[in-house]
Amino acid sequence: MSKFDFVKSSYSQLAQECVEVARNFPGVVAVRDSKAPTPDAPILHLSPTAWRKFTAAQ
Repeated sequence: MSKFDFVKSSYSQLAQECVEVARNFPGVVAVRDSKAPTPDAPILHLSPTAWRKFTAAQ
């Protein structure tokens, strides 16, 4: 897959709980841990619906 354009999620706190999100491909939201942004770091691939449900959960 082509390169994702990751940005720090607005849901991340200033401490160590940092998540980066990429939404530059239709139909997929890519999520990774910002503390490990290496090329071989794991990336979660979520549907936009799953991402909305995740971010709406309290």
